[in-house]
Amino acid sequence: MSFKVDFGKTAGDYARHRAGFPPALLERLKAHGLDPVNRDVLDLGTGTGTLARQAALAGGRVTGVDPSESMMTQAAEMDSAVGAAVDYRVGRAEAIPVQDESQDIVLAGQCWHWFRGAEAAREVARVLRSGGHVAICHFDWLPLPGNVVEATEKLIEAFNPSWRMGGGTGIHPKYLADLSGAGFRSLETFSFDIDAAYTHEAWRGRIRASAGVAASLAEETVAAFDDELRRLLAASYLQDPLAIPHRVWAVVGRKASVAGL
Repeated sequence: MSFKVDFGKTAGDYARHRAGFPPALLERLKAHGLDPVNRDVLDLGTGTGTLARQAALAGGRVTGVDPSESMMTQAAEMDSAVGAAVDYRVGRAEAIPVQDESQDIVLAGQCWHWFRGAEAAREVARVLRSGGHVAICHFDWLPLPGNVVEATEKLIEAFNPSWRMGGGTGIHPKYLADLSGAGFRSLETFSFDIDAAYTHEAWRGRIRASAGVAASLAEETVAAFDDELRRLLAASYLQDPLAIPHRVWAVVGRKASVAGL
């Protein structure tokens, strides 16, 4: 990345406005052997705890790791509101603050692109028990011709030319190389599309919480951007709430068992 990103600057908007992973993801992961019930689960890049909270409520013993303490403070408040218990620790994916072979499942949601992938994959292999599973997951908006996502991305680029994260397809094949290089086997991928409902206000908050806006721009620039986005929505996208197309994508891998199978 050619710009500095600090999600701690936008922790409030992140917690209030970023739609978390849909429950259907956890059900798909269970079918791939990642059922959190009575298992030790580590959520890397946990942020506001979207995946950590779901895994805890499903019966897992969950640890969340993130470099931003302010994000995890938001996560703990959200956990308390729903009765979830997660042990949050400040740390990075390249030096995970847990013991060797202490986890059954490692999750990484919407964060692997911020890691040094090969190093992170080796660390995941270190902390997983024999036969344990890893899942790298994404929940990406989809810029389609003429839709509000495409228009929003163009606006971000106008205010932040260093931001080069637009135009995505929600598919991330390069992560398979990180996992296979660290010795993971039985790699599988899956994806499915859903629409996420955002009011105009919530979409503005969601975009403020993105890497290209409040996490990397000065406050006065963020305010100017937000006002321009408000005008854009009022003039060209009258539906409220908006139906924002998203793609859920995941790659799942398994650490070889002691027998090497």
